[in-house]
Amino acid sequence: MTPAPPPAGDTPDVLIVGGGIGGLSSAFALAREGLRVRVLERAAEFGEVGAGLQIAPNCTRILDEYGLLDEAKELGVLPEHMVMRDAIDAEELTRLDLRDVERRYGFPYLVIHRSDLHGIFLRACRRAGVELLTDRSVTDYEHTGNGARVRLADGTAEEAPVVIAADGLHSAARRELVGDDVVSSDYVAYRAAVPIEKVRDNGVAEQDVTVYVGPRCHFVQYALRGGDMFNQVAVFESPKALAGQDDWGTPDELDAAFAATCDTVRKGIPLMWRDRWWQMLDRDPVETWVHGRIALLGDAAHPPLQYMAQGAIMAIEDGWVLARHVARQSSAGDAAALDWDAVLASYEAVRVEHCRRVQSTARAWGDLWHLDGEKRLRRNAVMRARDTHDYGFTDWVYGPTALLPDEEPAMFTPIPLSTVPLTS
Repeated sequence: MTPAPPPAGDTPDVLIVGGGIGGLSSAFALAREGLRVRVLERAAEFGEVGAGLQIAPNCTRILDEYGLLDEAKELGVLPEHMVMRDAIDAEELTRLDLRDVERRYGFPYLVIHRSDLHGIFLRACRRAGVELLTDRSVTDYEHTGNGARVRLADGTAEEAPVVIAADGLHSAARRELVGDDVVSSDYVAYRAAVPIEKVRDNGVAEQDVTVYVGPRCHFVQYALRGGDMFNQVAVFESPKALAGQDDWGTPDELDAAFAATCDTVRKGIPLMWRDRWWQMLDRDPVETWVHGRIALLGDAAHPPLQYMAQGAIMAIEDGWVLARHVARQSSAGDAAALDWDAVLASYEAVRVEHCRRVQSTARAWGDLWHLDGEKRLRRNAVMRARDTHDYGFTDWVYGPTALLPDEEPAMFTPIPLSTVPLTS
């Protein structure tokens, strides 16, 4: 049964600030539990900017539960392998057989355009009766006697029993409730999604996700939209950022960063969008996401560096976990009787630790990818020694999303590079 959207002006059960992938996926998850959900988006229309996303089995499992996986498969690509190569000499270092990954975890590894995944959730929210409002810029958050209230830039206010702040890396709620600053990695990302014909002569692997790791840079490639488009991401350390300059990550730095890389990477660099780039920022993990009836979600709670390709996934998982705890606490679908304090406490109890691990591992993974000199050689030796079907480094993240703290799997055991012998 599809619930009817609430009349304008009525108080919803849940108010979500932010209409990105985290906000919309959470709105859909909560609407599936019979809650009346209102989403406030600051832009004039719902949409996403960017290029490709990698969606691992811990997320395609959720898409399948939502009945959205087939649509995602139609719009995306199921690659055959994930291959890591050295960006200087193009040597293969290690690979994951993604068909075997699907057999192990029960769900596929998918790549999809960010706007396509956002569109899937937007259409799902409309079908589910979520109230979707644009041009609503939230500037302030307040607690009320039985919930929370947000103040908007136009002077109006909205309130609900619970407010979910899914307003991204530069979250107004995070600024007000936590007060910390973003952390710059001094790395910058350039992206491009181009017709496949533009790269077919560049030595690309159309059926794989390929990551070239090099000294202070890396380059990612994979097909999108049924193989008709090709996604590329170029990431490098900015000398201007290290020097403290405000204008950093500029196109001249892009060209210089990849000048010594292999042919396939160098051929891809001229295709990158040069009118926009993304400084790679995150925040230090925090232990408290719930402040009364205001809860942080997605990048507002745990913005990671992108090296594990889990940012959007974690936001989708957040909404799924929140909705599952709503279902556990619900009394015959009666939203008025829902124990929101118990729901939010359960959400925070399990998600904080998982996302802390992902954030910390993403930082370490970025360091590992960008090594130079002897450390690069030791890293390459470790990766070459890995068996294709060794899942010791993925089981903790690609498996089922934990609902309770004791369901969170043990992490992998790192291999200290200092213990790895160099071979001639």
